[in-house]
Amino acid sequence: MHKLRGLVDLETAYPARPGFSGDPSPAFVEFKKSEIEQSIANCFEQRVQRYAERTAVKTRRDQYTYRELNQAANRIARAVIAQCGGQSNQQVALLLEHDAALVAAILAVLKAGHVYVPLDPAFPYARNCFILEDAQAQLLVTNSKNFPLAQSLIRGDQRLLNIDELDAGLTDDNLGLAISPDQLAYILYTSGSTGQPKGVMQNHRNVLNDLRQYTNTLYISCDDRMTLLYSCSVNGAVRGIYGALLNGAALYPMAIKQEGLSRLANWLVEEEITFYHSVPTVFRHFTETLTPNHKFPKLRLIRFGGERVLASDVAAYKKHFSDTCILYTGMGATETGHVREFFIDKHTKIPGGIVPAGYAIEDKQVLLLDAEGAAVGLNREGEITVKSRYLSLGYWRKPELTQAAFKADLCGGDERIYRTGDLGRMHADGLLEHLGRKDFQVKVRGYRIEVAEIELMLLDLPEIKEAVVMGREDSRGEQSLIAYVVPDPAAQASPKPPTPSKLRTLLKTNLPDYMVPSTIIMMDSLPLTPNGKLDRRALPALGEIQAVREDSFVAARTPLEESLVCIWADLLKMEKVGVHDNFFELGADSLLGMQIITRVNSTLQVELVLPILFENPTIAELALAIIQAQSATAENQEIKYLLDQLSSISDAEAQQLIDGGK
Repeated sequence: MHKLRGLVDLETAYPARPGFSGDPSPAFVEFKKSEIEQSIANCFEQRVQRYAERTAVKTRRDQYTYRELNQAANRIARAVIAQCGGQSNQQVALLLEHDAALVAAILAVLKAGHVYVPLDPAFPYARNCFILEDAQAQLLVTNSKNFPLAQSLIRGDQRLLNIDELDAGLTDDNLGLAISPDQLAYILYTSGSTGQPKGVMQNHRNVLNDLRQYTNTLYISCDDRMTLLYSCSVNGAVRGIYGALLNGAALYPMAIKQEGLSRLANWLVEEEITFYHSVPTVFRHFTETLTPNHKFPKLRLIRFGGERVLASDVAAYKKHFSDTCILYTGMGATETGHVREFFIDKHTKIPGGIVPAGYAIEDKQVLLLDAEGAAVGLNREGEITVKSRYLSLGYWRKPELTQAAFKADLCGGDERIYRTGDLGRMHADGLLEHLGRKDFQVKVRGYRIEVAEIELMLLDLPEIKEAVVMGREDSRGEQSLIAYVVPDPAAQASPKPPTPSKLRTLLKTNLPDYMVPSTIIMMDSLPLTPNGKLDRRALPALGEIQAVREDSFVAARTPLEESLVCIWADLLKMEKVGVHDNFFELGADSLLGMQIITRVNSTLQVELVLPILFENPTIAELALAIIQAQSATAENQEIKYLLDQLSSISDAEAQQLIDGGK
């Protein structure tokens, strides 16, 4: 349990400086400061010597011990070196699904002395093309499953490496390359305000320093079994992968979109997971699938990252998890790593609706500055600014953007300053509260999004004259993207004018699903201020948009539609849902879609999969798809019955039965 220390203005609500009480596990080994002065690959090889036969990675398809994972990575690394012609410090792109092979490939690129650039097979083709070109990667590592897609992505003299077809003569010994801790480790692409993603660079030393703090604060040891639910293309996966593999723990990747939220609870129990890590949105949807019968006896820690945490998330944690399980959250960014942390147990109270960003982390000083760059006092609002020697190296091939975001410390030394664009308020004991963004950047499901990128995509469409995108809070307390668009008059007068569904489809060709607005509002014009500038405050709020839907509302007409209406209304937190309301235009996303499908399957005794909801996004369409699926099931059962009958009777009797069926 954590000791509580009172804050004058928060009435003894928050715990004191974070940390577990009592002693760590006997298996815990402190991550020493001296260990950050090496490469990630070298650090991993040290863990292989110590934990050779322990499980390193386990998925539904594969399971590697530390020795086996190291050997697999060494063979891939030698193939990478051969493909790169002996050059070092080259960008190597990875196109692999969320599985053990991807982890081996990441380690392989680091062992080879190169820089990995993760792509995501689920991303739109155009986005992967851009990242591959912008990163200047000359080699794309893939497998047989993704080889056709990889072939279509490469241009010019870019090369392909299929890790399923490695030369049998490649040895699996360590390479022994001297790799500086200052060398680049990876480039991760985040949303950019210029209309294209931007690459954030990080070196080996900074990754290891962040991992050292993470390990020592949470007592991560070889006894831990840690989830990997994040895509490896985002920063959340960095701590997951290295938090496990640089501590002798077991890493358990799971692709939620393919596996489904309904399987997550049983998987956590079956695999005896001790350390759960996701964005709060995923946790929110996950806990809504739980019943009082779900117990997680091995789970000792729940870790949130990437989004603000609501009081309702804390309530769900307290309801479903044991008294020995601790909730750990905080604040960070791809450019800074983790900068604040906050522990919650069953006795922690959260005044208001938002969990604070937390307390200081070693080597990451947080300053609050005003618009002129001067420090603000306690309990005053200011921009959250991070000062450290362990910040990102900047943005790949964007020196102007790097210079604007990262500043040298005016006091001298090797520390730098990064202005996050987030607003905060500091309390007397060092507790930081996060007060939102000062610009139009939005966090959706843990992904940082520059709305300007989406706006530019909309304006590139010939059907659109004007567009603006906003982040709005929906009825579940989650950030949702809304696009307000003014169609081009010629397009509006055409036989096939633009519709929200059509625009969403067009956006999906260039943007990942988390960047496609859940609601698109067609407007005659955008509101302007007296000075002729866009008046964002005058744009219709979600409540006003909801009222517009009443004009076209059609109630359920059959018992099946009524059942679907009840399911949708419950999960969407809406009083009324019409049979022609589009699932995605109601503000839903793929995570909520998983819940819908799970509930429909259990309620109606059918076996639907998530894509059927994408293809039939209204209740009327989904009801028809269910009827067709049930008819096909009944027909298959009838055919099976007939075949069973035919197998047990004579030829003459079979012919008579067939003729009778006709």
